Amino acid sequence: MPQQIKVAEGGHSAILGVGGYRPRRAVANDELCRRIDSTDEWIVSHSGIRERRFAAPDETLPAMASAAAGKALAHAGVQPSAVDLLLVASMSNLVQTPPLAAVVAHDIGARQAAAMDLSAACAGFCHALAVASDAVRAGSARHVLVIGAERMTDIVDPADRTIAFLFADGAGAVVVGPSDTPGIGPVVRRADGAFAGALRMTAGWDSFAADPAAAGRPWMRMDGRRVFRWAMDEVAPAARRALTVAGIPAAELGVFVPHQANLRMIDLMAERLGLTDRTEVARDVVVSGNTSAASVPLALEAMLDSGRARGGQSALLLGFGAGLNFAGQVVLLP
Repeated sequence: MPQQIKVAEGGHSAILGVGGYRPRRAVANDELCRRIDSTDEWIVSHSGIRERRFAAPDETLPAMASAAAGKALAHAGVQPSAVDLLLVASMSNLVQTPPLAAVVAHDIGARQAAAMDLSAACAGFCHALAVASDAVRAGSARHVLVIGAERMTDIVDPADRTIAFLFADGAGAVVVGPSDTPGIGPVVRRADGAFAGALRMTAGWDSFAADPAAAGRPWMRMDGRRVFRWAMDEVAPAARRALTVAGIPAAELGVFVPHQANLRMIDLMAERLGLTDRTEVARDVVVSGNTSAASVPLALEAMLDSGRARGGQSALLLGFGAGLNFAGQVVLLP
C-alpha cells in the first residue's frame, strides 16, 4: 500500500494589520531641481509628484522595515513571537547576505520565524502577499509578516533627470493570518522577460569590482515610455482579471491601491477599470514618490489612517515593475 503524507486542511487567510514607515526628511521638487535640469511644474505635470521622502544614514533598510513591521503587528494585535514566517520584498538591498528578512526577524523579536527575501521589484509586495496567503491557507504558517522596504536613493543616480525625481524611500508591512472567511483573493501574476531591458541596472557589481573606472557605479535606468505602454497593455487587463476571479464587480470595489508609479498611470488605470466615484483610489505618490515594493502597503496605510478606506471594504492591490512583471489580488481590509 503506497504511503501517504499528512497535510493540513485548507483554510482562509486575511490581512490582520497594516503599518508603514516614512523617512523623516521630506524633499520637495524645488530642492531636487537644484541638481537636475527640471522644474517643479514639469515634474508635477509628468508624474504628479510634489514631494517624496529620502532616508537618512540611520534609516537603514532593516530599521525602516522593522519600524513598519512593529506598527503592523500592533494594528493586528499579534506578538512578534507569534510570527511563523517573515517575508521581505526589496530591490534596493545592497547587502547580498544575510537575508534582510532574517535581520528584521531578529530585530523585532520574531525569533521563531522562518525568514526569507523576495526580489520582484515594484511587484514584490503583492507577490509576497500571495505567498503569505498560501502559507496560511495551507497550514504551514499561522501568522506571516509581509514587508516591502526600499532605499531607492541607493540605486538611483541623483543626477539622472529622467528618474531621480520619481523614486524615494520607505517601508510598509502587513500581517497575514487565519480567517473564518476568505480575506485574500486569488493572485493574478505574470512576468515578461522580453521587456526586461526597460528597467535595469547599468552594470553588475562584478563588473564594477573588476574595473570601477570602466564600468562606473551601477545605477538603475528606466525606459519610462516603454514601461508605461506595457502597464496599460498588460497590467490594466490583469487588474480586471483580479476583480473577476475574486467575484468583485468594478462598480462595487471599495478601494484601488495600485503601485504608486506616477499619478498619470494611476488615473488612467482607474479609468480603464471603469471605476466610479464609489471607489477610493490611492494617490500617495503625490507626497511619497515611487517607493517600489513599499508603495502598495504605504499607500494602503495612508488610506486607512485618513479614513478614506475602512475595515471590511474590498481593495484591489496591484504591483508592477521590473522584469517586467506584475501581481495583484483583491483583499478585505482589516
